[in-house]
Amino acid sequence: MKKQDTYAIRPIHPIRTEADYQAALQLVAPYFDDEPEPDSDAGAHFEAMVTLIEGYEAKHYPIDPPDPLDAIKFRMEQQGLKPKDLEPMIGRRNRVYEVLNGKRKLTMTMVWKLHTGLGIPAESLIRQPA
Repeated sequence: MKKQDTYAIRPIHPIRTEADYQAALQLVAPYFDDEPEPDSDAGAHFEAMVTLIEGYEAKHYPIDPPDPLDAIKFRMEQQGLKPKDLEPMIGRRNRVYEVLNGKRKLTMTMVWKLHTGLGIPAESLIRQPA
């Protein structure tokens, strides 16, 4: 028996309701424990179901981008960066601390440099703090 034969492939239906969403989650749950081969029928079914689930979640459970300061601090933590490491993107150390403490807003130049230098999504950096 091929690995793909162990999956129950069911017809794909749109996810319109919360009940449809819950049923779709239950249907793909086994795939996460033993992911099918991408080239198989089960792999195609899994990919299609995940795409439908992601679409439903984006519409019904949207996640706002983080606050700009939270995005910067998160990336600093991820990469083990210190405030001095932000100087090429923000300016002198006192300016870096002003930005990190919320006393100075980011300029578009800073946004661009942080985006290109640290890979922080621009939409996170230009979002107004809550």
